[in-house]
Amino acid sequence: MSTASLFHQIGYAGIALILCGIFAMYLGIKTFIYLYCVWREFKREFLSQNIKTQEDIAQIYSKTSNPLVSIINDIVVIHSEHSEDMRSEVSYLMHRNFEKVSKALVWLRLIAVISPLLGLLGTVLGMVGVFQAISTDGNPNSAELAGGIWEAMITTVMGLIVAIPTLIVYYYLLLKFRGFHIEAIEHSYRMLDICKRK
Repeated sequence: MSTASLFHQIGYAGIALILCGIFAMYLGIKTFIYLYCVWREFKREFLSQNIKTQEDIAQIYSKTSNPLVSIINDIVVIHSEHSEDMRSEVSYLMHRNFEKVSKALVWLRLIAVISPLLGLLGTVLGMVGVFQAISTDGNPNSAELAGGIWEAMITTVMGLIVAIPTLIVYYYLLLKFRGFHIEAIEHSYRMLDICKRK
């Protein structure tokens, strides 16, 4: 099958869906690897350490660029002087330190929402072409009609093929990201408690 015949079958909407699928796959894999590496480094550099003072936290912070460690360090250093609501402070720091992850999640959600709509658009445009052929030919044969309808429906299938896995990846990464948020709050409270005792 040549590129020209493929384009003829799927049209502009199909090309847009292919590009959306490739972009969603790239974002999903990149974000998953990033979150995995952040968590692995956090376990190695922070959770495995015996932290007893604020200086211990500062020492860990100076050795790593892990965003979770940065959040906990910022809470310990700034929270008591800066904010009465530690949870909102963590939310702000999560957004600031994980900005790329937040943007990737927004893009994944957008792709999951627009993919079925692009598929539907391709189907409608294909059906318009079929009805134009009927109106010009008057009495087209059933094989031509079936071929035209198949071409029209393929973009709906493509839209669902892109949307369903993208939505699954989106929610998986969102749950992982929310888990990071909970870990940041939990360990921030624990570190503040350790610092108050000293």
